[in-house]
Amino acid sequence: METKRFTKNDSGFICAACGREVEPLGYTSRNHCPYCLASLHLDINPGDRAADCGGVMDAVKTDPDPKKGFIIYHKCRKCGEIRRNKAALDPRGQQDNMDLLISLTAKEL
Repeated sequence: METKRFTKNDSGFICAACGREVEPLGYTSRNHCPYCLASLHLDINPGDRAADCGGVMDAVKTDPDPKKGFIIYHKCRKCGEIRRNKAALDPRGQQDNMDLLISLTAKEL
């Protein structure tokens, strides 16, 4: 049986890194905090919540992409895994912290 590569899981959460309340995006799964860009290591494939780690994943680098906006690289504090994710465009106002996205473009992994 084939495993789905994406599972929509768009629920709000309290950020484990900065403690701020994060609202759902409404059109796709939000997997990181728009304020500090941190995530949790919960997924194997986006939205599946199948990873056993659960560690905080810090945004360590971003790459601008002409078609997708910014790509954020997260590194898990617990296991060291690095994952990529698109920055979120939230038309309701919880858009990702643009200053932080830009400041991470000069970083190396």
